[in-house]
Amino acid sequence: MTAHTHPHHHGADYNRAFAIGIALNTLFVLVEAYYGWLSDSLALLSDAGHNLSDVLGLLMAWGGFYLARLRPNRRHTYGWGRATMMAAMFNALILLVAIGGIVWEAIDRLSHPVPVQGGIVMLVAGIGVAVNGVTAWLFMSGNRRDLNLRGAFLHMAADALVSLGIVIAGTIFILTGWAWLDPAISLVVALVILIGTWDLLRRSLYLSLDGVPASIELDSVRNYLSGLPGVSDIHDLHVWATSTSESALTVHLIMPDGHPGDDFLCNIMNALHRDFDIEHATIQVETGNQPCVLSAHT
Repeated sequence: MTAHTHPHHHGADYNRAFAIGIALNTLFVLVEAYYGWLSDSLALLSDAGHNLSDVLGLLMAWGGFYLARLRPNRRHTYGWGRATMMAAMFNALILLVAIGGIVWEAIDRLSHPVPVQGGIVMLVAGIGVAVNGVTAWLFMSGNRRDLNLRGAFLHMAADALVSLGIVIAGTIFILTGWAWLDPAISLVVALVILIGTWDLLRRSLYLSLDGVPASIELDSVRNYLSGLPGVSDIHDLHVWATSTSESALTVHLIMPDGHPGDDFLCNIMNALHRDFDIEHATIQVETGNQPCVLSAHT
């Protein structure tokens, strides 16, 4: 006998956060690119290109967020939650391309340093600290539970730090006249982006291949289920992510004394949701009289 539950999909509505973040960053990209060209600052131009990729990333993350909240249907019985994994993965790939462009230009500029207008660089980058900081704050509450939202948060938070670094570089240039500092900061920008991007790519790929979510300790789940009253053994235990914020479980419980009743199963599913953050649970009870064909593959 099988018991199945779909607890209520909780979570804040981030549509407004995405709309505000995209609008702010699009405007800032235009401002940063213009003044980067005006001041001949590679640091500003490279950061503008990176921020443009972040706008595209926010658009994809928003699309994944929207699709994940569509109701399941006959063709997509788990809904569209995997769209958030795809959004996170494509977000990471776009950023890797942007990193390559930044490094290429920075190396060329190191060979041929060009003086920049430090005052303009500091002013525009200062605006970037504010814009990226506000955008990161919009996603702060959701970044712990949802990898898709975490990708948006980490990128914006990193951008705020990068812009702060550019402010520092502009200050040092005014004091010292070191033209090489601008492309050097660009390489630091690329390194910071790479660190966050690599983790996002690794985690999104892992989830898309049905890996157990990092927040769930499989042995703890196994020990909990094995220790339930009346359970002599378990098999065919599987845990995977249905989206970047929701997880599913299937398991067979061997209970020689027979089916314990619906209340018993409901208590298990509530515990799985409460203690392990597993939203979808399918539990099959067996008496052990006939071996289950799936037990051999556990």
